[in-house]
Amino acid sequence: MAGDWRAQSGEPAARPREPEPGRLPAEVTGFVGRQRELAELAGLLAGARLVTVTGPGGVGKSRLALRAAARAAGAFPDGTWLVELAPVQDPLLLGRAVLEALRLTDGTARPPLDLLTERLSGRCTLLVLDGCEHLVQACAELADALLRALPGLRVLTTSRAALRASGEHLLTLAPLPVDPRPSDPGGPSDPGGLPDAVRLFAERARAVLPSFALTEADAEAVSLLCRRLDGLPLAVELAAGRLRALSVEQITARLDDRFRLLTGGSRTALPRHRALRTTIGWSHELCTVQERLLWARLSVFAGSFDLEAAEYVCAGDGLEAEDVLDLLDELVGKSVVLGEDSAFGVRFRLLDTLRDYGGQWLRAAGQEQRLLRRHRDWYLGVATWGEVEWFGPRQAETAERTELAHPNLRAALEFCLAEPGEEQIALLLAGTLWFYWVGCGHLGEGRHWLDRALALDREPTEARAKALWVTGHLATLQGDLETARPALEECRRQALDTGDDRALAYAVHRQGSAALIGDEPDRAAELFEEALWHYRTIGELNSNVVLAMVELGLAHLFQGDPESGELWFGQARELCEEHGEQWAYAYVLYAMAYAHWMDGAVRAARALAREGLRLNHLFHDLLGIALAIDLLALLETEPGGPGAPGDLGGARVLQGAAHRIWGAVGLPFLGSRSFFGPHQECAERARAGLTAQEYERCYQAGARLDLDAAVSRALGGSGSAGGPEPGSGPCSVPSAPTPAPARNS
Repeated sequence: MAGDWRAQSGEPAARPREPEPGRLPAEVTGFVGRQRELAELAGLLAGARLVTVTGPGGVGKSRLALRAAARAAGAFPDGTWLVELAPVQDPLLLGRAVLEALRLTDGTARPPLDLLTERLSGRCTLLVLDGCEHLVQACAELADALLRALPGLRVLTTSRAALRASGEHLLTLAPLPVDPRPSDPGGPSDPGGLPDAVRLFAERARAVLPSFALTEADAEAVSLLCRRLDGLPLAVELAAGRLRALSVEQITARLDDRFRLLTGGSRTALPRHRALRTTIGWSHELCTVQERLLWARLSVFAGSFDLEAAEYVCAGDGLEAEDVLDLLDELVGKSVVLGEDSAFGVRFRLLDTLRDYGGQWLRAAGQEQRLLRRHRDWYLGVATWGEVEWFGPRQAETAERTELAHPNLRAALEFCLAEPGEEQIALLLAGTLWFYWVGCGHLGEGRHWLDRALALDREPTEARAKALWVTGHLATLQGDLETARPALEECRRQALDTGDDRALAYAVHRQGSAALIGDEPDRAAELFEEALWHYRTIGELNSNVVLAMVELGLAHLFQGDPESGELWFGQARELCEEHGEQWAYAYVLYAMAYAHWMDGAVRAARALAREGLRLNHLFHDLLGIALAIDLLALLETEPGGPGAPGDLGGARVLQGAAHRIWGAVGLPFLGSRSFFGPHQECAERARAGLTAQEYERCYQAGARLDLDAAVSRALGGSGSAGGPEPGSGPCSVPSAPTPAPARNS
């Protein structure tokens, strides 16, 4: 195993991969009041390791927690991180959601808790878990486990219910005050003496009606309105949004009518919950019938969505597709739907509370299952489109679009796995997303969905065959050959039994990959040649076919036949350049760089490896990044010319950086002795030319580089993450990054 090789070569242990410094979202509206609660929360955070802000929906828990976290950020030098839990419906994905929020993309088969514990070890960090109420048990267990293992960690959560975890301290958030403070010297005419709820209404009112001014007469009416709303911030903000059409007095009157209408059947509900429902219900009543219908149907979306998705999913049965745009615009204008810019145009989002309300109407209308299936169909189409577009010039755009769709893809997968009769579509969807799981750094999550789907339905269909080879592929890339080999063999046997030629080609191909990783290059070459024959027979041409050529070339290279290897690399490169393929092209460049190094063409090898690394970084492909940086480390040890020795310290810095990245991929070097070779040779050269202190110091300096800094350093620029000062020795880590070189094929 790779760990044994490191021990044999005297490899020092590197620090686990650390998160980058955390960044909280900027506030887009003013923060009103809550000074006492902020001070109390600051005191709790200073003395307690687990603090939960509780209160009803719409009371302002998230805003308070984020403001307190921002104020406390200076006490946490290793970052303050926000994890938004509303899109996470599966408790088993909680750990992965935290990993993603910390930008610690992981592809290993290890439990997320182990990875979080390892990578936050020794860090002084604040973790904010926002919206825990639907995952209370899972959040409690995760927080308890992390806090026990990580002395430098503090956790701040928001939830409508306490976690009831060991050591939890609670701050129960009440609505905003609606009456003047006793110590206020002035009355309504004194802005400083206004109740916080009234001040909030006035500030939000000016945002929608710039001419709004709070006069002494208005203040009394606003105070009455806020009192009717029990000072609940979300209710106050929604009411203020109606000033475009109604006066304060009209709002109060209409609210009073809706209060009796919407809460008469629930005398046991808390008044503040009734007030919130009243305000949302009143906003609902102000919408037209068509707008209400669209609001309900939009509730099936998780996270953001675009116009095309809304038109497909929501149209029909009383709602025309061509009307969706205008209706969406009206809902945005009424603050029911939020609009946000993206690289691909405007996207839309429902606030969670409004989404839940729309969902209740959708269920009451008996339309939820129909809309969930349409939602599933659309995102199956997104995945299918992505698989096709992945092999072509729009590959980077496909990666970004799929990332935007990720929360909705999760929701579609969850629906398929929970709904009887949808198991085959779950297999198809999870398998079709292979390009996203593999190419964009989501190996672990891909395994999660595929394992669940495969366990539900064993019928030997094309969808199951695809899920099997994708599972085998992901497991191989994680170095988990014990899982990969049985899955691929089952796929191969099923394909032979059912006459599924496409599945047979992929099964044989990925069996070749497992043989290559398992250090059987002879066997791997036979399987790759067979797979390529199958691909040609069925007319298959995509990124997988290109990779089969690359892997066949590597198998020849590992057998000591570089000429045959370079022939296959050349064919693969031609296909990539012809079709505008970039992701697989990065692996072509890595393989060509490896071959050039073996041939002594160091300068060409370095240029190829750097360009491949640039492309890997574009797709956030951690496997490709780690392989490329390790090869570039070896190239650093090569002499730069007559009398110019290699940079052994710089090589060790890159080895440390690569080691940190490997921790997020799986087994270092995929558990393969063949892929470990360049690293081992580099380490031996560095050990021979550096002192023991330099050898270890440089390695640890590299292990402190974050992903972007490591890539910048390997591309010939610089990178810094707490390493030695510039000029401090052979492992100096400069501080000013330089841009990646332009592509030069």
